[in-house]
Amino acid sequence: MQKIMDSRLFVSAIIKYLSGLLLTGLLLFLPAGTLKYRQAWLLIGILFIPMLIAGLIMMKQAPELLRKRLNAREEQRTQKTVILFSGVMFLAAFAAAGLNYRFSWITLPAQVSYIAAAVFLLAYALYAEVMRENAWLSRTIEVQENQEVVDSGLYGIVRHPMYMSTLLLFLSMPLVLGSVISFLIMLAYIPIIAKRIRNEEQVLEEGLQGYTEYKERVRYKVIPYIW
Repeated sequence: MQKIMDSRLFVSAIIKYLSGLLLTGLLLFLPAGTLKYRQAWLLIGILFIPMLIAGLIMMKQAPELLRKRLNAREEQRTQKTVILFSGVMFLAAFAAAGLNYRFSWITLPAQVSYIAAAVFLLAYALYAEVMRENAWLSRTIEVQENQEVVDSGLYGIVRHPMYMSTLLLFLSMPLVLGSVISFLIMLAYIPIIAKRIRNEEQVLEEGLQGYTEYKERVRYKVIPYIW
């Protein structure tokens, strides 16, 4: 029975992985009008190779966490709106990057893409550390059974280190692609996560014992000494 469940989980993970890979490729290469968009291949490599490795590790060591993240469905209306806006932002940013490459609107030096790729991988490592530190980390806003406040490691520096890592990820993506226009579009992520954080903290304060006290101990939400 366990082998059947693991097989289903593996198939589900592979389908979602390949679907994401295909969609990303279409969003980048179709507007670019060519497969010779090198920065797009760079982004796909640094995005999907670590994702595959992380997925295989979770499949082996934490299958329940992988299953929970694959099957997560946001129930709150506010968060559904946030997810919708995030999706539109990504569609616009990736399409703009492809068009920018095709028509050479604004050309950035190649070094910018490489530096941004290094920042992206650093942010990926931060995200992995957040997942290691917080066993209750979820893609949806909820208070889980027996959940406790995590206040060590990165959670002792900012209250939402996951958003710190995703902010770095999302803002480095358009620079990897060599697109200033896409970077400006991705700045919309800041008000998007601000809205998500407000709702998330309200849910946690109401349902998670000790979270109000944690907010008093750790002042900053996403960026130390700034936000």
